[in-house]
Amino acid sequence: MSVVEYLKPESKPEDTDSRKKKEHVVDIEASKEELTTKTDAENKRKSFFKIKSSSSFRASISAWHKFQKKMSSLLRVDDGVDQESDTWCQNLKGRIRPCVMSFPYRIFGVSLIFVDVALLIVILVTTSKSIRIPFAYRVVSLLIALFFLFDVLLRIFAEGFRNYFSIKLNILDAFIVVGTLMIDIVYIYVNTGGVKQIPRLAILLRPLRIIILIRIFRLAVQKKQLEKVTRRMVSENKRRFQKDGFDLDLTYVTARIIAMSFPSSGKQSFYRNPIGEVVRFLDTKHGNHYKVYNLCSEKDYDPKYFHYRVERIFIDDHNVPSLNEILKFTASVRDWMQLDKQNIIVVHCKGGKGRTGTMVCIWLIASNQFTSAQDSLKYFAERRTDKGSGSKYQGVETPSQSRYVGYFEVIKNKYKWNLPAKNPLKIKTIKIFSIQGVGKGNGSDLEIEIILRKQVVFHCECQSSINCKLFHDVDANSVIIGLEGCPVLCGDVKVKFLSSSELPKLYDDCPFFFWFNTAFVENKRLYLPRSQLDNPHKAKTWKIYQEDFAVELLFKEPEPNC
Repeated sequence: MSVVEYLKPESKPEDTDSRKKKEHVVDIEASKEELTTKTDAENKRKSFFKIKSSSSFRASISAWHKFQKKMSSLLRVDDGVDQESDTWCQNLKGRIRPCVMSFPYRIFGVSLIFVDVALLIVILVTTSKSIRIPFAYRVVSLLIALFFLFDVLLRIFAEGFRNYFSIKLNILDAFIVVGTLMIDIVYIYVNTGGVKQIPRLAILLRPLRIIILIRIFRLAVQKKQLEKVTRRMVSENKRRFQKDGFDLDLTYVTARIIAMSFPSSGKQSFYRNPIGEVVRFLDTKHGNHYKVYNLCSEKDYDPKYFHYRVERIFIDDHNVPSLNEILKFTASVRDWMQLDKQNIIVVHCKGGKGRTGTMVCIWLIASNQFTSAQDSLKYFAERRTDKGSGSKYQGVETPSQSRYVGYFEVIKNKYKWNLPAKNPLKIKTIKIFSIQGVGKGNGSDLEIEIILRKQVVFHCECQSSINCKLFHDVDANSVIIGLEGCPVLCGDVKVKFLSSSELPKLYDDCPFFFWFNTAFVENKRLYLPRSQLDNPHKAKTWKIYQEDFAVELLFKEPEPNC
């Protein structure tokens, strides 16, 4: 009896013929059901093996789609440029704009102004009693005037009519260019004898020689253009905010997070964000709803510029914040963001990339916009880099900074916002792999500094065996440095390598260094390949640091009485 028949309620007895007919129908239906079941099972079996064989591929595709979905949801922020359709006209603008704003082009324009004014002064001195100015000078002057007219027209086309004339200095510049061009045309007409029938006009034109000197006011315009060019050269291909009358090294990472370079004053404002313009931008766009986080240990400004809504975290350039500073930062940002839905944060260091990116990525994880350090770092780089201006990576690039973003991921997801248990350790040995070609190639030129809480707590010199012993394994192409008298290390530690040889010094004025936290050291061993060492991670150092270059630290527990 089938399950279906078993579950049927009891009925009255039926006659033999009708029962046989029904049994026959039931047999047919059962055969159909059995066939369908077998077919479904076969299809499921095939489907199972098909999915199983491609599970890893589908997993990677799924992860990529999730990241792209997250990117698209977060990328609905202001890119700082006017949205333009992808037409031949806009493509032409994209090609012209870098040329017009290039440093050589702007220097050429300034030089022409000086040449033109100098020639005019000479002519005014030598021909003061005559209306007739040498024809050769007039031709040169006309050509210069035509160049500036061409320059103005190009900039109007590249920047847009409304954007260009939204700046009062540009309006004055256009009037000067057109006016001086007309004067040059009139003077050429005079010199070719066109006013012989109207002698009085020649007398009226004499004062116009002095009016031509207004060209010197174009230097003010050129100065502004040079400032723009210099700032863009310094910011390289970082995404800039370039609309509504602003041109700042400033990026909306999300609608509530801004990353920017240092707001400067004085001479530094010539090549960095002028603090007055930054204040104008923030006050215009966000009113009383912004708070600034200054991550520079080396630079400061009066907090009154930003209405005293400034918090400072002292982080050295190309270095990392402590884990305690990270947690304080996330708590501060959370409190500010929860006060009002319109509140935003503005984070900056010097260039608005390394230290800024580290803290921004940490907040992206803290606010559940990303769960992994890798995805948050990738997203920040996408937002901060203007791929239309260059291919250089403008994200967090130093390995130690990326490592600390990873530390925070673990703190949030594994330790539930608590710092892991303290793990005091002593460094027993430091092993350097693939030492050949690095300085003297045997480690004897190296010195090591260990820094704790921004203080050098240990220093050793391999050549003179001060506080260490050096063993060079030629066959293994490595050196082992045994440390003597290493103090107890706990928390955030920086290990810095110096050299008496001519090794390239990049970040932190040393050949290489790295940061780590003892709480994340497992099995008393820390191994860092070339890609995770600060400075050797850069491709331009790879002629010295080979692919298998690495540093390994072996630790020991401190004695009980330490």
